[in-house]
Amino acid sequence: MFALLKPWCLVWLLLAALAHQTEAENAGRWKPRKPIMLRQSGGFTIGGKVISHPANPNMTLSCDHGYVEYFTPWRPRKTSIVMWHSSSTQTFQNRWDGGEGFKDKFLRRDYPVYFWEGPRVGRANWACTNTRYAPDYRDQGNFVAWNFGPTFKEWWPDVQFPTESNYAWQQATSSRYVEYDSEASVNLETDAAAIAADSGKLGKHIVYLTNSASGLRAQMTAVKSNTTNIKGIVCYEGFGYVFPDNAGIERGAGVNPFGPILVPEDDFKKLAKIPSIQFLWGDHRDESFIFLNQSRQAAALINKYGGNAEVVLLGEDKGLKGTTHIAFADLHNDKVANLLDDYLRVNKLNQYE
Repeated sequence: MFALLKPWCLVWLLLAALAHQTEAENAGRWKPRKPIMLRQSGGFTIGGKVISHPANPNMTLSCDHGYVEYFTPWRPRKTSIVMWHSSSTQTFQNRWDGGEGFKDKFLRRDYPVYFWEGPRVGRANWACTNTRYAPDYRDQGNFVAWNFGPTFKEWWPDVQFPTESNYAWQQATSSRYVEYDSEASVNLETDAAAIAADSGKLGKHIVYLTNSASGLRAQMTAVKSNTTNIKGIVCYEGFGYVFPDNAGIERGAGVNPFGPILVPEDDFKKLAKIPSIQFLWGDHRDESFIFLNQSRQAAALINKYGGNAEVVLLGEDKGLKGTTHIAFADLHNDKVANLLDDYLRVNKLNQYE
């Protein structure tokens, strides 16, 4: 049939198809099987330092840097989504049951995607000092911390996890890196992250997509950043918050793994300059939960200084019942992704280059 069409007809059909595609793209909703077309992908290290051997200055070690893996769509939007995990990049790569994860979902939507791994974590694990690892038997504790249920293997009735699949549970608990949770490690990781944000190598319209302890780290990165490249922070169940040192809030105890971290008031005000911050919570979280309470305090203070921060309960406010600690890996992550679509559209972060 096409052999009978004149060349100008084929050109018209192609232009019509492209116009229809653009209209669908701008609508912000996607059919799940839109092909992923990449312009490029790759990775690089950033930040860190070079140290000399104490006995032989001619021998050096490059260490305490961050690592970035990136994926650039063929026709990218301006906003880069920097996915900052708190266990491993696997949480962004697949749903609990092995289905499509947020990485591919947002590449299909034409957003550049960056995986960030801070110093001493994952693929950035060259440390400048001695580190220690000892087996920590925490699978059962993870079950409760990840909001699958009130006690081990007592699932919430509506939980968005394939509860009958032992394979899914094994994948969830084994896809982990060693974590270093202390205020010192937060500062080490965010020193490198701020360099990355300011460098422009993550783009000039950055939205951090964070989970658990990485939410605290994204806040500290914004506090340390010297540019306006950070346009948003979306934090799923953030464990840890930053506060101004004049707010009457006490610093976290001991090594302070999950805050609060106190910073000078002028540094805290940088959070108020970010166009939008969302603190999102899964289902089955009581208002007495310490980190939910802290997120409300942090949002109120950010807004007091003229910012735009909100707390969203995915179960109560958005009807996403059974949402876990890691909403973007849940069985209904299509709906979670649509909410992120709405966030990006409302804040005018969905424009194309």
